[in-house]
Amino acid sequence: MNVLIKGGTVVNAELSIRADILCTDGLITQVGADIDAPSGATIIDAGGQFVMPGGIDPHTHMQLPFMGTVASEDFETGTSAGLAGGTTMIIDFVIPAPQQNILEAYKQWREWAEKSVSDYSFHVAITWWDDSVYDDMETLVRDHGVNSFKHFMAYKGAIMASDEILVNSFARSLELGAIPTVHAENGELVFRLQKELFEKGITGPEGHPLSRPPECEGEAANRAIRIAEVLKVPLYIVHNSCRQSLEAITRARNEGQRVFGEVLAGHLMIDDSIYRHKDFDVAAAHVMSPPFRSSEHQDALWRGLQSGNLQTTATDHCCFCADQKAAGKDDFRLIPNGTGGVENRMEVLWHHGVNTGKLTMNEFVKVTSTNAAQIFNVYPRKGSISVGADADIVVWDPEATKTISSKTDHQNVDYNIFEGMEVKGCPSYTISQGNVVYANGELDVQRGAGKYVNRPPFAAYYDALQKQSRLAEPVAVKR
Repeated sequence: MNVLIKGGTVVNAELSIRADILCTDGLITQVGADIDAPSGATIIDAGGQFVMPGGIDPHTHMQLPFMGTVASEDFETGTSAGLAGGTTMIIDFVIPAPQQNILEAYKQWREWAEKSVSDYSFHVAITWWDDSVYDDMETLVRDHGVNSFKHFMAYKGAIMASDEILVNSFARSLELGAIPTVHAENGELVFRLQKELFEKGITGPEGHPLSRPPECEGEAANRAIRIAEVLKVPLYIVHNSCRQSLEAITRARNEGQRVFGEVLAGHLMIDDSIYRHKDFDVAAAHVMSPPFRSSEHQDALWRGLQSGNLQTTATDHCCFCADQKAAGKDDFRLIPNGTGGVENRMEVLWHHGVNTGKLTMNEFVKVTSTNAAQIFNVYPRKGSISVGADADIVVWDPEATKTISSKTDHQNVDYNIFEGMEVKGCPSYTISQGNVVYANGELDVQRGAGKYVNRPPFAAYYDALQKQSRLAEPVAVKR
């Protein structure tokens, strides 16, 4: 199948040029002026619009079993919503239960994800430790294209990783050429503060941010960074929500440490007053961890994104409907943590970033696609409009407007955290694997069309494999 995108301005992370793009059999095969249309090609007129790499959301949780329920969004509905918003790839999380074999958990998530309509990959969480975990991490890297391992420093009594687990897993990641990632909150402090607040009679959603103050996040971020510093391993910190964690990242980067930071679109836009909303359903719909913060933190996070100390934007898309959130009606500790956003991330960032001058168009591409592709080692296959790259493309209409609402979006949740927000700049077309899957407000997707994306390990592990096998060329990881 051929798709020719004509007359637009191609916007990559490094430059913008006027060019046509020809996609053939799922790949970009030509980028240049006045490309002739092959016989039978689908032609998209991108005049007056921008043509960019499809978005990569490096942090989603589709179909996640969590806090006694299961996220309402599955891999089919979640990736469909992503395509409607210009996101053509997600990196989700395999989260083994304590003592669950991590390969067994990985296989379960792969099975759930077979219904995805766009490309996907997985981080794998390390929630416990023994020799089998040590061995299985290598199998995941070598045979299954996993090059990142997640560590929750929160959720005591469930999936929280102790310092012992962090040290062991970080060291093993370095050996394997994988990058460790962390959810940075001091789980011991959070557990204590939750108990104290509840005993004082604070039972509603307002107790959620009070029990997870910025200092808890800042301490955990700094601790993970210093462990990584001693072990000499790169580190990726997910969903930074506050000035304290950003300061820890900035300090480490200024010292020459390879630390990467992610920020959620929601944390850039929403403040903690929402937890005091008189309607429990509205307040509970915003319960996620780390929580939304006061405006000073949003200002700091924008500066972090502008300065390059935060490199990626994500959503932590993990949806629970009102009836699920109601489990914590009388105890904020029982409200399932999670919000949506995979459909709206790019338009929210364009409107509040590019339209306000906070971000250039090229910086927008960096933080919504290219940086994630580079950090997680799938560039230039993803995150680039270039010959040979996957034909995952979004045609962006800078003049299009919409009002975000759960009544009209494609996400499988009954509340949108950006409800009522008016944005200017939206996708007019989304191309996934060379197929037009979203056009002028209409989705045309196929269940199961999404492909699993292998992410090769980094150089250190290639070197080790070469020594073991005495091969002259680097070991290739199959797509």
